[in-house]
Amino acid sequence: MIEFSVLKKSKKSAARLGVLKTPHGEVLTPAIVPVATLAAIKGLRSDEIAATKTQLLISNTYHLHLQPGEKIVKAGGGINKFMNWPKPTMTDSGGFQVFSLGFGHDLGVGKFSIKYYPGKVEKAIEKGHQPSNVKMTEEGVHFRSPMNGEELFLSPETSIAIQQQLGADIMYAFDECPPPGATHDYMKQSLARTHRWAKRSLDARTSKQAMYGIVQGANFEDLRKDGARTISKMDFDGFGIGGDIGKSKEESRKILKWVIPLLDQKRPRHLLGMGHPEDIELIIKGGVDTFDCTVPTHYARRGIAFVSKASGIRGAGVPHEGRVDFNKAALLKDKGPIDASCECMVCQKYQRNYIAHLIRAKEITGGALLTFHNLFFFNTYVEKMREKIAKGLL
Repeated sequence: MIEFSVLKKSKKSAARLGVLKTPHGEVLTPAIVPVATLAAIKGLRSDEIAATKTQLLISNTYHLHLQPGEKIVKAGGGINKFMNWPKPTMTDSGGFQVFSLGFGHDLGVGKFSIKYYPGKVEKAIEKGHQPSNVKMTEEGVHFRSPMNGEELFLSPETSIAIQQQLGADIMYAFDECPPPGATHDYMKQSLARTHRWAKRSLDARTSKQAMYGIVQGANFEDLRKDGARTISKMDFDGFGIGGDIGKSKEESRKILKWVIPLLDQKRPRHLLGMGHPEDIELIIKGGVDTFDCTVPTHYARRGIAFVSKASGIRGAGVPHEGRVDFNKAALLKDKGPIDASCECMVCQKYQRNYIAHLIRAKEITGGALLTFHNLFFFNTYVEKMREKIAKGLL
């Protein structure tokens, strides 16, 4: 199980300092949680991940179920020993992947507002609407493996059974991750099912692992508040805030203001799948303790590095202040570090021109170096947020 303690509450916002104690160590919160989908951060060894100041990883139940299978992970000593990661771990429930294979595939979007998908038109998802490749029932979700076409079924009971074999410190209740554009009637029906599945997830637990319940409700105030009240009353060890959390920063703030005050203040709160640099302060000031995001690793593999505003990097190769595109030929002549103000191993030892060469040549080492830098950069940024809370500045 886990223990969570609030060390300090901000007087300026809903931000708070805390410590999350798990069987594999402590996490100082707020904290970003990198996504190790298949029990790995692409390109990095586990000791290298730790060197980026990463405290906690989240892995993907659905993908690990497909390969190598939860039985193999369990036989390998559980996810921590299997991947040689001595620090805390989480596993998600598979609910987001059900969305991706279903409405996400049909609409060509992710779970967030359509604004993130240029050229896409938001389509209303009405009550009773089913995605084309997934069949959702009260019992669970039927779909086919994208790897071999095998018929698969996920339910609260099977999700928890898989997560228990994976053996992470924290697992999540099985929920329905709704699509952007869902109508109020659809969401009301979906939310009720998520709450029934939450109870079944708790009933299915037989291990001592912690479990978080997930608050859904999309962008509807009444449903988000209902979701927060209902999940908070259940015997969960913490809470996840899921689904689409807004078409704008202002809407995201509103959703957090609806949800956070209604959750048991003694338990940790995790925001699922959000964490661009420009969002982090909003997230932390909103009262979130931990949040997972693929941005630092996803962008790194595509040649994008995040840099501080004080880095002095401007002009060619810089789409806008704060990011550098190492696919740009201009950087082949630049002998400076990625970010002169960064203390990570990559910035101390490697030049921009070498990394640009690796990225343009599609050498995997380039993506690995940028992944290390980006994770260190994000963790350092959140570390500074913790310092600001401690000093009463945030």
